[in-house]
Amino acid sequence: MYKIVKQYKVILPSILIGLLAGWIFLHSGGSKSGESHDQELAEGTMWTCSMHPQIKQDKFGLCPICAMDLIPMETGASDVEGVDPNEVSMSLSAAKLASIQTLFVEAGTPVKAVRMQGKVAEDERNIAELTARFGGRIEKLEVNFTGQEVVKGQVLATVYSPELLSAQKELIEAAKIKESRPALYNAARTKLLLWDITEDQIYGIEKIGEPRSHFEILSPISGTVTMRHVALGDYIKEGVQLFKVVDLSSVWIQLDAYESDLPWIKINDQVSFELRSVPGKRYSAKVNFIDPIINSKTRVAKVRLNVPNRNKLLKPEMFVSAVLEANLSSTEDLLMIPKTAVLWTGKRSLVYVSVPERETPSFLMREIVLGAEAGDQYVVEEGLEAGEEIVINGVFKIDASAQLRGLVSMMNPGAGVQNIGHQHGEVKMEAEPDMAEHVHEDPTAVDSVLTEEIVSYEVDGSFVNQLSDLYESYLKMKNAFVLTNAKKVKKAGKKLIPFLDAIDMNLLDGEAHMVWMDQLNAMKGAMDKIMDTKDIEMQRLAFSDFNTGIYNAVKSFGVENEKVYYQFCPMAFNDQGAYWLSSEEQIANPYFGDVMMTCGEVKEIIEH
Repeated sequence: MYKIVKQYKVILPSILIGLLAGWIFLHSGGSKSGESHDQELAEGTMWTCSMHPQIKQDKFGLCPICAMDLIPMETGASDVEGVDPNEVSMSLSAAKLASIQTLFVEAGTPVKAVRMQGKVAEDERNIAELTARFGGRIEKLEVNFTGQEVVKGQVLATVYSPELLSAQKELIEAAKIKESRPALYNAARTKLLLWDITEDQIYGIEKIGEPRSHFEILSPISGTVTMRHVALGDYIKEGVQLFKVVDLSSVWIQLDAYESDLPWIKINDQVSFELRSVPGKRYSAKVNFIDPIINSKTRVAKVRLNVPNRNKLLKPEMFVSAVLEANLSSTEDLLMIPKTAVLWTGKRSLVYVSVPERETPSFLMREIVLGAEAGDQYVVEEGLEAGEEIVINGVFKIDASAQLRGLVSMMNPGAGVQNIGHQHGEVKMEAEPDMAEHVHEDPTAVDSVLTEEIVSYEVDGSFVNQLSDLYESYLKMKNAFVLTNAKKVKKAGKKLIPFLDAIDMNLLDGEAHMVWMDQLNAMKGAMDKIMDTKDIEMQRLAFSDFNTGIYNAVKSFGVENEKVYYQFCPMAFNDQGAYWLSSEEQIANPYFGDVMMTCGEVKEIIEH
């Protein structure tokens, strides 16, 4: 027993000393190092929301907008000394995953395919209008129907005229004394010539010495009778229209050119065109006239082609689709960049320029001034120089990275986000004047677009049918956006464009025509952007513009037997929000797809 107690007296103090030493170590050297690291991470990290990148605060917490957990912001090139604070730096692997592609800016000759619609028209130089030069009665009619072919000098009708009988008698009497009274004789002949009596007919009257009771009306040209205003037995007065004869051996192609396309069109430019009635066959002709005046109702100018038509396949009023491969009249080369490189913010056009001499890909946003649109490219007027390297694919992903880091970006031009860590949930943002229209301080402000009254028009049923076909094709493209599939979007867009082109604006009159022209321009511009890119986010940005046009059209003119749901997502495009149309009340978000499929609400139900 003594030995056991003695051993405890030795072992117990050793254990206590060991525990004390461990506690001192953990609460001094080792513990202090871990604490300092955690404290450094907490103090040196800024936190943001993955859904609302404008949110920045200096400690972990919840997003004051959506209540999601904040995430740490990535450190970018702005943290390196001597580097532009707004430079967006990415690792090589991140750039590869984002499919970043760049291109060196070069000068060249802008080329654009100008697409125009129009109709076949009569050549106004080959039209003959026959009017009655004297009163009388139609005794015989040789032309029985419109569309009949006639040749020059062919008899169209025979007329009995008392006035003509008197004039012939005057000629016969004057012919007897023409040697002594030549002036009287010439006056009698001239009177008959002015009544379209030919020299041969006058000679026959003089030779026989008897007036003719009936006279023939002869065709002055060879062609087609397109109008017949008289019938057998009609009494006619001087000046009354009788026939219209048109020589259709050559015709005009009258094309509609929008104001934005006119700088690209010049006299003698080659145009290829095709007719719906002759599928697969393409014709070619040169521009020989450009209307100097814009039509005040349609806002287009007529571009005219003169085309031979010996086989008579080209018939007046046929629809024509034409393409003109044009270049600007400027002789000097201009800087051009692909459309996919450009970000739009309303009034500004932006690109991301690659920063040279960096170990990893780095980019800076730059504002540029765009010139004319040239197919899938833009002419650059200001902001870039030849040889600079710009991003042409993955631009939105770079901009999203800049937004997450709180740098200057498309939606944050001034990088003016304030720290909201101690503002008790109140969010304040600074924006440039031209961006003010995109910032919604009041969540209900997005509804303001619906407060503008849109007039409904009663229009031709054929127009409503055509618009309904366009709407059905639109729904298929919208569904492709829901699937977040850029390839399917382009495929659906390719099928939609013919429906857009097929809508006959001539079915509308007056103000309704002007309203449609405005929406047509907006939708065509948006479709060009959708078809010119493979980036789904770029397509979605253009899709939001297309939705404005088709909403206004459906609201103004209606579609067949359809209840149209006008739906809204408040979180699209960094909380600016975006609209779309749907045939179903259930939300299927085309701006986020599976990421936030049911984000949105029905703002309006359109019924006609």
